[in-house]
Amino acid sequence: MSVLDASSPEVQAKDAADARDRRLRRARWVGVAVWVVVVAYLTVTRGIAFNRELLFLYICTGLAAASIGQGRRVLYLVRDWLPFALVLVAYDFSRGAATLIGRPTLWHWQADADRWLFSGVMPTVWLQERLKMPDPPGWEVVLSIVYMSFFVLPYAVAAVLWLRDREEWKAFVRLFVGVSFAGLAIYALLPAAPPWAAARCTPADVAAGPSSPPCMFASGRGVSDGGLLGTMTPGHDGANPWVERIVGRGWDGMHLHTASALIDQGQASVNLVAAIPSLHAAMTAAVSAFLWSRVTRRWRPVLVAYPVVMAFALVYSAEHYVVDVLLGWALAAVAVAVLHRYETRRRARASSGGEIDLP
Repeated sequence: MSVLDASSPEVQAKDAADARDRRLRRARWVGVAVWVVVVAYLTVTRGIAFNRELLFLYICTGLAAASIGQGRRVLYLVRDWLPFALVLVAYDFSRGAATLIGRPTLWHWQADADRWLFSGVMPTVWLQERLKMPDPPGWEVVLSIVYMSFFVLPYAVAAVLWLRDREEWKAFVRLFVGVSFAGLAIYALLPAAPPWAAARCTPADVAAGPSSPPCMFASGRGVSDGGLLGTMTPGHDGANPWVERIVGRGWDGMHLHTASALIDQGQASVNLVAAIPSLHAAMTAAVSAFLWSRVTRRWRPVLVAYPVVMAFALVYSAEHYVVDVLLGWALAAVAVAVLHRYETRRRARASSGGEIDLP
């Protein structure tokens, strides 16, 4: 009887299916291993993937390798990740959108708002006076890593959710796309210069609200009265007595000069008058809020610290004013609230049998 059972069509079909599953599983592990080796090789030879487009390619090819043998999942890869690609295209478009619309760039409002918030003190100037050293200290390494996490963490979270839970992934995509496009729309309507640019320009240089005056691309050395930010007196011997854009200095402290150069190159190619709101602040706060109820309690202090450290890095390094950060947090709060309301209503429709599923 056992011999007959073993030779039956049902048993043979099951054995064939098991053998196929084993082959696909081995192929998946080989694909993931090849992906790891290739990415590691490119990272060692060409540097860390700070370029968003390259990072996007890395993640999608990795997901494709991890989806081998997972049914039709790999076929959904392009469709599912299209929203992230559209965000990257929108970032590039935003550089010329404000000029196309014809909106003047804000140079004074943010600086005046920060002085009002801190009783006449300019936070970026105050921090760089007291903390900036001639060479980057060890803690600036942390700031550089936190700053660059903006370009990596949302995609990494999305990748993990895509593999583990499609419904959670959908919710995260809605949040990411909503925050990103809201910020980009505001950039087009209210272009605003960051502190590092204001420190290089005098009121006369930006009287007409230009988006890219020549002073913006020069050094802050010798600018009269410290430009729009005011004079700075360094507290450490050898530190430059003007406000600098120093978010990439931490990589130099780790002797990763290529990484620092890539940051400089990337900063030169993005929208330089996209300060209001701070998408760095908005996205880190939004990601932390999204993960809050989805992680164990021991991770919650990290979720609190992450946007706070990001905010400090942005203000200290002259990337954003404090008011930019606060507006970024406000944008994140609105986006999270809207998403929560939408998810609540969607679940209510699902329970009543009337849900219309959206990607």
